Amino acid sequence: MQEVLKQVLERIKPTRKEKREVKGMIDDFLEKLNKNLKNAKAILGGSGKKGTWLRGMFDIDLFVLYNYKRYKDKSSELPELLQPVMEKTFGKLERLHGSRDYFQIQQGSYTFEIVPILKIDDAEKAVNITDISPLHARWVLKHKQYQDDIRLLKQFCRANRVYGAESYIQGFSGYICEILAINYKGFRGVVKAASKWKKGEVIDVENHYRRKMEVFRELNQSKLVSPIIIIDPVQKSRNAAAALSDKKFEDFRKACGKFFRHPSAEAFRIREIHEDEIRKKAGKGKAVILKVTPLPGKTDIVGAKMMKAFDYMANQAERYGFRIKDKGWDWKEGKKALFWFITDKDIENEFRQEGPPVKAREHAARFRKKHKDIFQEEGRLYAKVKRDYTRLEDFMKHMARTDYVEEKTRKVEAV
Repeated sequence: MQEVLKQVLERIKPTRKEKREVKGMIDDFLEKLNKNLKNAKAILGGSGKKGTWLRGMFDIDLFVLYNYKRYKDKSSELPELLQPVMEKTFGKLERLHGSRDYFQIQQGSYTFEIVPILKIDDAEKAVNITDISPLHARWVLKHKQYQDDIRLLKQFCRANRVYGAESYIQGFSGYICEILAINYKGFRGVVKAASKWKKGEVIDVENHYRRKMEVFRELNQSKLVSPIIIIDPVQKSRNAAAALSDKKFEDFRKACGKFFRHPSAEAFRIREIHEDEIRKKAGKGKAVILKVTPLPGKTDIVGAKMMKAFDYMANQAERYGFRIKDKGWDWKEGKKALFWFITDKDIENEFRQEGPPVKAREHAARFRKKHKDIFQEEGRLYAKVKRDYTRLEDFMKHMARTDYVEEKTRKVEAV
């Protein structure tokens, strides 16, 4: 395994030249911004600060710190304070909406995201989740020996399509990868442990709680719905994995088990999903593949809408009577998304619909009036109902034209 990890690391770790170039860009950006800031200071954050970024990833997080005492009761005004300074310093910029608005600036291949926050030394003082970010960086930097293991875990998650806490991904955030690599003392420890995970696992690297039951007793119920609980090392009341879905948890667990048994550099290679691969996966079954053009807008919002459309189509197909053996969707920003659904076979052209008990006369009368082919079984009415669709591809074409799907996508077309 070590030889495989060494090879992968050589491919994903930033080169010395890249590090110098990125550092120069960041230093120049911060110098210009800090020159125009008053009563605030801009600093580097995110993976750039933690030293866990991957080669070729030029998204740079910066935070502008404002005095806590002065602004704690008006923290929502921080974007208004920062915007004129940003415009004066850099000219054109984009304001993005989040839990607190922030700004984005493109400089060549580099994307700078600048977030105004309150300067705090204790997570409990945070007014907004973003206020805690520098504390996350400080904690990760106490464990520099795991920087390369974190890089490996991030790349592994990206390659297995489980990376990102955005609402349309519901996977493992960069911070979760950092916590896991530190908790299990390296990448090898993560894949070994994760391959044996069961739902309800609690990871508490700083031992904020003495027993597992304390976690379930003290955390808000809404924070306990994720398949695993990862206690934030700097904020004991927060589950860092709250946004993780059951599917991404299972995908990650299976990928870890597969890699631990048979280590291969292929597990770190990001591959596009092609139609031929899906059809091969279907075997003797039937694969329905759709290309989906997203709506214009912010990535997270557009992605979330497509995810809802996908879930709706899959759920409606199963309710209609189709047995969906496998399904999935994939999307890279700037391209069309791919939806796919695999079923065993076509369904029969009629089905048995259950009605009310015969004794419920009023309901039974309505049921008889609505349906023609009615029969009785064990004191209950049933009707034979003809289906409009017996092939999954026809049903999905119909679903693509429904108001719900049309509101959440620009165009859906069969492949």
